[in-house]
Amino acid sequence: MMRTKLVPMVAAMILAAGGPARTGADVLESIAGARTSSDRPLSPTALVVTPDGKTLWIACATANQVAAFDIASARVTHSLDVPESPSGLALSKDGSRLYVACAAATSAICVVDTARHRIVERMPAGHTAMSPVLSPDEKTLYVCNRFNHDISVIDLATRREVRRIGVQREPVTAAITPDGKWLVVANHLQAMPANNWHAVAAVSVINTAAGQLTKHIHLAEGSGLLRGLAISPDGRFAAVTHLCARYWFATTQVEMGRITCNALSVLDLTRMRVLGTLLLDQTGRGAANPWAVAWTPDGKTIVVSHAGTHEVSLVDAPVEADPLSFQSIRLGYYMGENVPTIKGPPAHPVRVRQRIPLPGQGPRALAVQGTRLYVANYFSDNLCVIDFKQREPVAEPISLATAGELSLVRKGEMFFNDASLCSQGWQSCASCHDPDGRMDAFDWDLLNDGVANPKNTKSLLWAHLTPPAMSLGVRTNAEVAVRAGLRHILFSDQPGEVPAAMDAYLKSLQPVPSPYLVKGKLSHAAERGREIFRRPEVGCVRCHPPGLLTDLASHDVGTASKDDNPTDRFDTPTLVELWRTAPYLHDGRPTTLRDVLTTCNPLDLHGKTSHLSPQEIDDLAEYLLSL
Repeated sequence: MMRTKLVPMVAAMILAAGGPARTGADVLESIAGARTSSDRPLSPTALVVTPDGKTLWIACATANQVAAFDIASARVTHSLDVPESPSGLALSKDGSRLYVACAAATSAICVVDTARHRIVERMPAGHTAMSPVLSPDEKTLYVCNRFNHDISVIDLATRREVRRIGVQREPVTAAITPDGKWLVVANHLQAMPANNWHAVAAVSVINTAAGQLTKHIHLAEGSGLLRGLAISPDGRFAAVTHLCARYWFATTQVEMGRITCNALSVLDLTRMRVLGTLLLDQTGRGAANPWAVAWTPDGKTIVVSHAGTHEVSLVDAPVEADPLSFQSIRLGYYMGENVPTIKGPPAHPVRVRQRIPLPGQGPRALAVQGTRLYVANYFSDNLCVIDFKQREPVAEPISLATAGELSLVRKGEMFFNDASLCSQGWQSCASCHDPDGRMDAFDWDLLNDGVANPKNTKSLLWAHLTPPAMSLGVRTNAEVAVRAGLRHILFSDQPGEVPAAMDAYLKSLQPVPSPYLVKGKLSHAAERGREIFRRPEVGCVRCHPPGLLTDLASHDVGTASKDDNPTDRFDTPTLVELWRTAPYLHDGRPTTLRDVLTTCNPLDLHGKTSHLSPQEIDDLAEYLLSL
């Protein structure tokens, strides 16, 4: 086995030669024989191994199933339909009860009797429930409610939710320390104004005994799109995967992580701080879209799946709560500098990391049992098994479904998330627009409208219905923007089938019901806000008429900043899913709609709102957040 040491000069980026981007045909060929029929892909998205090591339970997101995979025979022996897309699994210590988070606007936690392969109980949860976590005494279940921005605490004796604990923004995964004292939660997006030089997501730490938030631990500058989180066997450390957006640079090149780096941060849970951040990329070879993370039972290795480059990394774990034991890296880049620096003396021993390629597409889940690692590949519907104690570990694929042709929409979703289409594999479309085509909450200085005028990332929901594209409307429509993004953001030339499939995927996106709705309907406050929205003297409907909620035109709404031209006119976005797209306006300066309607609208150019009372402002914001 050959492992490469992390070189201080390049700040934990392992030296390697870069290669050309793959084509869409290459990607499709690479998953041949390991995919399911186009009408019902499985999309394995979570794994858990039974205590006896005999069965692997698999959450299949798009099939709305959980499956029992017999490890000895290497086949699925049972599958069970669940009411909504399963987004996370938790298993009791004796393996008799499986808790399945079924994500929806009103989610359910299904309790499965694993012996009888039956759902025996359902418990309600919040909006888009994810990552159920059992307390060590198995008396409490914690659930991340992604779009409620909180954690459900469920008493398993009474099967009732006893409290909600607010966190920062979009909790997507959580883990609990072995002593049950701390629940550690990864917040997917940053919650700060995007036009600041300091914008960063955080990990929330909850004191379970008090049922209260203890601290937000902010990660390295530009950290966002947090996805995986795991706690070391001794409970001293937490590992979290995320991207590091280098939004302060113009997007002139992708090499050396000029746009996006891919990272693993380790937190010291004793001192409640970041121990260190390791860039998982190599100098000429990105490791895009780190997703799941797990610790080996001996605590010596951290495993990371890379959903964009279709591989796993084995990283030496810290052995002590000393920043020098984990190559603490300062990510404060200086203009004109392409490499970060490392805290501590250069002579200190460096960490070791190894990358293992996978015969599969989109690894999004990991499970460790003994010396074996199981990896679930979302798009190719297969598992990979790796004995990571071998000198040269090799991933062995096991198909979960009958081979079949991918639908055009499925191909487009796969291409959208595939960083092997990017020069050197640094990023995919999902690195800025999230895997489901929304946004990352950062400003970016794209070159399509000049330099030094950054714009907030826009959601791609309804982008093909609401031309033109981009804040200044510099792309005629979304089709043009997709092709420009491949060339100028991924620095890649692709055959026409790739952007055509991406178009099909983006056109298929549907709005998610707002968490501000009450049983699917407007609240009383939102109903009052709807009447205000419709008032001619307020003027909202002139630019946001019924239907698409945009007039497809550009306007001067008084929001140009010092970075913009005084003559700039900004595209009118649809208001659908406005609740999800903070920070707002073209430069992401306001984090709330109240600010959009008040402090960012002093001249009444963005609707005439200055005469509205505070209550009317609140009601109008409530309506807008309900769309």
